[in-house]
Amino acid sequence: MNDQSNADCHTLEELFRIIQSRRGGEPSESYTARLFERGVPKIAQKLGEEAVEAVIEAVGGSDEDLATESADLLYHLLVLWAARDIDPADVWRALEERRGVSGIKEKAQRKGTGDGQPV
Repeated sequence: MNDQSNADCHTLEELFRIIQSRRGGEPSESYTARLFERGVPKIAQKLGEEAVEAVIEAVGGSDEDLATESADLLYHLLVLWAARDIDPADVWRALEERRGVSGIKEKAQRKGTGDGQPV
């Protein structure tokens, strides 16, 4: 892992707080405020677009471009969380609850299939 910056998990929480502060802001001055003004459907659409772009870079792009698209994806995910009033701590807690549980078993429990196979 490259250690060229001081960025860490706290960066996401700091960015989330900044995003929250943009709610109700002037859409002509803030892209984040513009997303909030357009609502959850538009934010979700942008998240999907960024996910597709990250996939494209993962398959055929450079590591640098994948990192950039990943940053865009995370930003839009944080905007969606803020729009839906989901605190990052809730997501971290959900991840912590899964620690040590097989991904196959966890998915089966969520889907209710019991066999670990996707529905």
